[in-house]
Amino acid sequence: MSGILCRSVIQLRPPLTPGSVVGSVGCVRHSHWFTSVLSLKTSAPLRAEPKKKKKVDPRRELIAKERLKKKLKKLEKIPPELIPIEDFITPAKCFDETRVRSAPKLSFEESERRAQLLKEWSRYKHSQHQVEKAAIDEALKAQIQALEELKLESEELYKAALTPDNSLFPFQHQGPCYTPPIKNHEAPLGKFNDITRVYTQ
Repeated sequence: MSGILCRSVIQLRPPLTPGSVVGSVGCVRHSHWFTSVLSLKTSAPLRAEPKKKKKVDPRRELIAKERLKKKLKKLEKIPPELIPIEDFITPAKCFDETRVRSAPKLSFEESERRAQLLKEWSRYKHSQHQVEKAAIDEALKAQIQALEELKLESEELYKAALTPDNSLFPFQHQGPCYTPPIKNHEAPLGKFNDITRVYTQ
């Protein structure tokens, strides 16, 4: 670097006579901006020693491995923790007695109206049951009478009528839908927050 700077300074100056060259070199050499080419130079001291490898005792390695094996055996003996099923656990807020709601107090007229409504409903269901029972009895009587008449006509047809029809069950039926299905339609899952807890053993 000092040589380059000296050359640049010498080139910028006008040409000198042979007698004045020594003086110019001397002033550049004694300048505090440039170092002399003949001066001594020092470099960074390189005294760092290489790191010595620590000698590892094989006995200590064996002892450490045995300790790890013992810890693993202890962990294997401990039974795994069962993951709780949150659906079967009743939350604590449900056991709070203050959350018990009392029945609303009804007036005398409202209670009478509800009692009469229950009585009317029970009468209606009783009459409906009687009508259904009478229809079933009539159907059974007609079936028995038809079988007796069939027995008098043909014994083979009577036996065929008594054999059960296995093709009736299982019964499969597909009724009409409210809206026709869309072909190749994938229903979206919608937006939801997954709060499922992840348990790690």
